[in-house]
Amino acid sequence: MFTAWCTPAFSQESMNDDELFGARLSVLDVSISPDGSKLAIIAPGGKSEEIVYVINIETAGQPKAVLRNNDPLGELIWCNWATNDRVICQLRTVERDQGRLLSFSRLIVVDDDGANAGMLTQPKGANALSIIQDGGSVISWDVDGEDDTILMTREFVPESSNGTQIYSNQEGLGVDAVNVKTLKRRRAEKPRNVAARYIADDSGRVRLMAVRTFKDGYLRGDTTYLYRDAGKDDWNPFEIAEDMVPVAVDSRTNRAFAFGTKDGFASLYSISLDGNETIDLLVHRDNADVDSLLRIGRKNRVVGASYATDRRQIAFFDEELKGLAASLQKALPGNPLIEFVDSSEDESKLLIIASRDVDPGMVYLFDKNTKRLEELLPLRNGMADIEMGTMRTVSYPAADGTEIPAYLTLPPRSDGRDLPALVMPHGGPSARDEWGFDWLAQYFARQGYAVLQPNYRGSAGYGSDWYMRNGFQSWRIAVGDVADAGRWLVNQNIADADKLAIVGWSYGGYAALQSDVVAPGLFKAVVAIAPVTDLGMLKSEAEGFTNFRLVEKFVGSGPHVSAGSPARNADSIVSPVLLFHGEYDENVSVNHSRLMVDALKDVGKSANYVEYKGLDHYLDDSETRRSMLKTTTTFLTEHLGED
Repeated sequence: MFTAWCTPAFSQESMNDDELFGARLSVLDVSISPDGSKLAIIAPGGKSEEIVYVINIETAGQPKAVLRNNDPLGELIWCNWATNDRVICQLRTVERDQGRLLSFSRLIVVDDDGANAGMLTQPKGANALSIIQDGGSVISWDVDGEDDTILMTREFVPESSNGTQIYSNQEGLGVDAVNVKTLKRRRAEKPRNVAARYIADDSGRVRLMAVRTFKDGYLRGDTTYLYRDAGKDDWNPFEIAEDMVPVAVDSRTNRAFAFGTKDGFASLYSISLDGNETIDLLVHRDNADVDSLLRIGRKNRVVGASYATDRRQIAFFDEELKGLAASLQKALPGNPLIEFVDSSEDESKLLIIASRDVDPGMVYLFDKNTKRLEELLPLRNGMADIEMGTMRTVSYPAADGTEIPAYLTLPPRSDGRDLPALVMPHGGPSARDEWGFDWLAQYFARQGYAVLQPNYRGSAGYGSDWYMRNGFQSWRIAVGDVADAGRWLVNQNIADADKLAIVGWSYGGYAALQSDVVAPGLFKAVVAIAPVTDLGMLKSEAEGFTNFRLVEKFVGSGPHVSAGSPARNADSIVSPVLLFHGEYDENVSVNHSRLMVDALKDVGKSANYVEYKGLDHYLDDSETRRSMLKTTTTFLTEHLGED
């Protein structure tokens, strides 16, 4: 295993739980070179720092740090191999502009020894009339007939020559073919202001374009598509259902893969690109949304689709991979989840992550030729021998009798009776919890808490009826389900009613606060991390951005905006409140927590509030998370008492 070189040394004997579980992932991203000889790994460095390492796995040579981000407001998101000796990485940064937070992405390319770093993202001109936030996306890692060349999107903005006269009116999203060694580029698709995204096939040819529409400068939310025949340049209307979302194109079959809806559930279809738009249903479930593609290799070959029931499942199109996944699940301890992360160009070497509820995951290398499976890297250092609680699937009745699916994690070796307990609603709201390792749930289980994670109505993944109008417009049902989770824990004698609390992040933090509005005192302590606290503010903060109408439509209008806002109902909150928020949170403005604190003060109440400078929604900093866990545990102990 290649552990010691890429991450700080851990001694679990010398670390307590808040340090172990608060630590960032030891491996943030990993990819394999086209020839299968090298890995590129993003690992945490110092505070809010990421380092890209390259290691030759054939020679087991010393790792080489080739790129480093030490900007506390920046983050290296992913790295992938453009050639056998050039790596492309995406850097995301956040800046404050005229009082508003804006995110920027940039693509950087570097040699596998750290030399010849260059920027693939084109800088805006000196006289550009607006900023460029999107630094481009790689839509094809190979272009037939052009060595060392990728296709990447590029955003254009108009430019003026003297501040008044426009000399370049190019505007919108285009596509460039870029040689990653010389950085020379050619125009593959001219910029179009209406273009939202492009999809290339596996030969490196742009075949689909998503077209967006505006009204009064704001996005309307409806998207149409154009397609291109194989070997032709003209764009044609793609006559597909309004809810269809194309995601990939296979040049060999001349078909697009698209997600659409069947009987209220997201499903995967294939659609011919020959002018007939022949549609075939590929994967459909009557109890779960099919929500993602499984793709591997340099050509991003589509090999399956996945969905989650009680745990994540894959419907494979590739029988060899299906058999391999089944064999690995049997061979590795605990019937783990198997994730195919990357592969060499010929797909003979596969990077695989195996993980489960009590195991944060191990990166493996599987060689098809030798049938050898080799451990490479744990996703979290220091946890190999840590005893954790088993996560099991349960359901409980809501007030109207609806059975709500959930996951229950008990403390290790617990009898599951009369415990201090936490309800931990997920964020989103367009999300869901799944079976697998959850660092928060496991941390609290090790502190002696039973942890229940409900997939309340309003969660994604269970079809349109379950999703309802979304967790904000249908907040009464969603938050009611969350409160019923706490009642169930007490009724089942799992929880001591006097030691029941709620902890949530993002929408989960909103649900935690709002649960004390609708069921005051049910939870004896409320912890909200980066919560939404005012639905009206959620809309007003989007004003001036192109997505304002979409946010406005998502949140909705009417009495639910006021009734469903914790900050507007602070007088109903009776339980002690602890809030955390990052100053540079783009997802949910820090003003939501500040408003909540002020609202509680206005009605003669108080809240414990911790604001983290220079951090975003995810508080992805080891020391910060360690502090947050320790502070939360102290707060819960103070208000629930010792176990």
